[in-house]
Amino acid sequence: MQLVHQLTPLQFKDVFSFLSERSYWSKGIDEIRLRKALDHSMCFALVDGKQLLAFCRVVTDQATFANLLDVFVLEPYRGQGLGKKLIDAVMTHPELQGLRRFTLATKDAHSLYQQFGFNGLANPEIAMEKYVTDIYCNPLN
Repeated sequence: MQLVHQLTPLQFKDVFSFLSERSYWSKGIDEIRLRKALDHSMCFALVDGKQLLAFCRVVTDQATFANLLDVFVLEPYRGQGLGKKLIDAVMTHPELQGLRRFTLATKDAHSLYQQFGFNGLANPEIAMEKYVTDIYCNPLN
């Protein structure tokens, strides 16, 4: 097993399939939008040979802020500690050190992220978001 930062076309297909069809957070995302998102992110993938096992990406300025996104382990490879290995690779990456704020959103994996120092918002009263629930109904061209 190895960590890679560039996906092969087949690995991209696996990422797209999972995110667009099986994830709760980006179901329906179109391929053009996903390619653009990955092109503007630091990608982390665990692979065995050419087989994708797990994936995530980070959007960052590499100086003050980062946001962890699209974290998943493909179904046949769950329960083997791959999520923990993937997040460890992110959190120890040289370009992601010394950041003031590192954020993420999760519905069900709080205990995983808490192992890496993530907690609830320090000042939730200052946090805001603009969230468009049906954005994936309008594919990018």
